[in-house]
Amino acid sequence: MLEVEVKAPCRDPGQKLLDLGAEKVGVVDQEDIYFNSPWRDFKKSDEALRVRKTSDGFFLTYKGPRFDSETKTREELEIPVGDQIIEVLKKIGFTEAAVVRKRRELFRLGEFTICVDIVEDLGEFIEIESKDYNKKDELFELLEKLGIKKEASITKSYVELLEEGW
Repeated sequence: MLEVEVKAPCRDPGQKLLDLGAEKVGVVDQEDIYFNSPWRDFKKSDEALRVRKTSDGFFLTYKGPRFDSETKTREELEIPVGDQIIEVLKKIGFTEAAVVRKRRELFRLGEFTICVDIVEDLGEFIEIESKDYNKKDELFELLEKLGIKKEASITKSYVELLEEGW
């Protein structure tokens, strides 16, 4: 499945989202454990493999290389798994590369999913997502309606930002 995403640092856009007609879906704490493969370096191949832990369970996610330089558009495959997936990955040679912890507020606005993240050691960000690459410009328009300029958007992952000491 394709994920088209724009991301930017922000400060409490919740009320602006509600004013635009967004529906608050919920709040969830997430811990994302990223792994590297013994067969290829995901950082070099611009891929990611992570296990996400939430109150709803564990999810294994593969993210393919990015498609363009403006957005974080990439293939994303996610499946629910059991809590032993971390040990299974380690037993077959995968190593932990990074951990990202965040509190995520989820909103829906039309066909868009909007996440307001408070990321440990990074701060607050907004992610606006679609499954349709043709909606890329609309993602940036929504960012602008929230008072965030397109130029403020970033294409780096939270892991990359943490590694850079952002």
